[in-house]
Amino acid sequence: MLKLTGISQITLRVNDLRKSEEFYTKLLGFQLHHRLGINMTYLVAEGDSLVLVKAETPAQSDRDFHLDHFGLRLETNAEVDAAHAFLKEMRVHLLTSPANRRDGRAFFLQDPDGNVIEIYSSTGEVFPTDDTNPDQPSSRRRGRKAKPGSVKPERPAVPKRRRSRK
Repeated sequence: MLKLTGISQITLRVNDLRKSEEFYTKLLGFQLHHRLGINMTYLVAEGDSLVLVKAETPAQSDRDFHLDHFGLRLETNAEVDAAHAFLKEMRVHLLTSPANRRDGRAFFLQDPDGNVIEIYSSTGEVFPTDDTNPDQPSSRRRGRKAKPGSVKPERPAVPKRRRSRK
């Protein structure tokens, strides 16, 4: 097994390298570390790297995204709210408003290429009721006690029917 020490970088393919550089540096606070030729930019934030690479082919609007999202952490809930207000003022495509969660606050936005970014705060608290066993009901994994006999046998998937809006 590998002994990982963290994620050192994320690399994103982008359609317009300079537009993406501007988005990540001027709006999200990354700093330019260096450019490698005309097709690659290395950005940094607190020792973490974001690498932007000029895509060889333009993205399709109906493309299949294999990256769900990546998160950028701020220190406090207040910073999350302030970041949302700033990005809204800058007319960034915001997907959600800030919302509380168990250990902080978060919202989601999109970069110029449609990549989803989560801006969040976190206490880093590990909840003793968390369980990584996927065979248990999710309510048990979230710390709620399952009702006796509530574990149901698996049923075959049945397509949902559309309801009329009459």
